[in-house]
Amino acid sequence: MKVKAACLVDYYSIEELVEALGNVGLPRPFFHIGGGSNILLMNDFPGTVLHSCIRFIDHTRLESGVSVRAGAGVPWDDFCLWCAERGLWGPENLSMIPGEVGAAAVQNIGAYGREVCEIISTVECFDTEQHTMVALRPEECAYGYRDSIFKNEGKGRYIVTAVSFNLREEYSPELGYGNVLEAVTRSCGQFAVHEHMLTPSQVRSVIVNIRSGKLPDPVKVGSAGSFFRNPVVPAEKYGQLARDFGETVPHYDLGGGKVKIPAAWLIDRCGWKGYRGANAGVWDSQPLVIVNATGNASPQEIKDLEDRIRASVLEKFGIELMPEVEHVS
Repeated sequence: MKVKAACLVDYYSIEELVEALGNVGLPRPFFHIGGGSNILLMNDFPGTVLHSCIRFIDHTRLESGVSVRAGAGVPWDDFCLWCAERGLWGPENLSMIPGEVGAAAVQNIGAYGREVCEIISTVECFDTEQHTMVALRPEECAYGYRDSIFKNEGKGRYIVTAVSFNLREEYSPELGYGNVLEAVTRSCGQFAVHEHMLTPSQVRSVIVNIRSGKLPDPVKVGSAGSFFRNPVVPAEKYGQLARDFGETVPHYDLGGGKVKIPAAWLIDRCGWKGYRGANAGVWDSQPLVIVNATGNASPQEIKDLEDRIRASVLEKFGIELMPEVEHVS
């Protein structure tokens, strides 16, 4: 998609970030990105895009585990690989999610039964209002499903510079989501699973294989990954769907009378999987993904397809899908 910003600034330290923010010669407004993989620019951006290149990973042993601290600009999957290679449990189910460490904390990324907020201990930020560094605990980040303070009242105020994670060396895989256990058993064998002999690297490898089989390679096909959030509905609404459609509607009981339904299932039942328009389409292996099928799709073509998908799901199921991708006008 052919859109551009007036200026792009890569910074490699907090000092360079502060210098850029105070530079009166840079066009306003400022807009901070991670890897840019979760953003749909609708038009040319008139201001300055800021991007962190603060890249380091270090660790400290604690009585309760290992604290790993990473710069906001570290590619997220590089971080997952680093942890897995050292036998540290925690981020392996989040492997191969595009983006960077700082953006992961902003977005509260999640996959296969894990959310990143479950392993975060502190998020270090530059506070653009107080002009000082702050370290926010998870409870201060107001984490929710694909949500955080950084996407709401703290948007534009806090710029993430580093994130610390509490990880574990003792055996603690999360295999209970979807077909993960089946895939791990098939790959590693029942003995390894039953005798607690799995390693983080083995689980990571299985997750990478699952994702590679379902999602487009971003180097070859433009996409923003999962375009929509999985809707959370009252249990009564789920019961109505199960009755109306006479089949087992996939769901995840969140407790408190709330149920999460996979957006991919809803979109698939509306016939969108594999759809191709002039330039924009829906990935044929994962209907949650809108793709720039030809490389020539305009932002409006992507938005139009998004709107059509949302309208069809609302009409068929009475559920309003919300985009996970941030739209920037």
